[in-house]
Amino acid sequence: MFIVLLEFSTHADHASQHLEGHARWLSRGFDDGVFLLAGSLQPKRGGTILAHATTRDELERRVEADPFVFAKVVSAQILEVTASNADARLGFLLAGAPSSAARSEAT
Repeated sequence: MFIVLLEFSTHADHASQHLEGHARWLSRGFDDGVFLLAGSLQPKRGGTILAHATTRDELERRVEADPFVFAKVVSAQILEVTASNADARLGFLLAGAPSSAARSEAT
């Protein structure tokens, strides 16, 4: 599981020019089953995404394709989380896809 932090950069004033593309990019992430949650970092610091069912390499490529990232409206940081405990409603996260490192070790 991953947490993606998208923090506004010095080019944040260009966000409106790329908002429609960013919204389409987010929709694709949800449609593909990779994004579970997206929201704003307060106060007006950027956004965050909870992602799963992907590898770090795949997620890095996906994040690089975000129009906000490409246009340097935000800087992206990807945090990998190895969940060890969860509410029953989120139990599926404990059985998520292995990280790229775990896949490499398994082969």
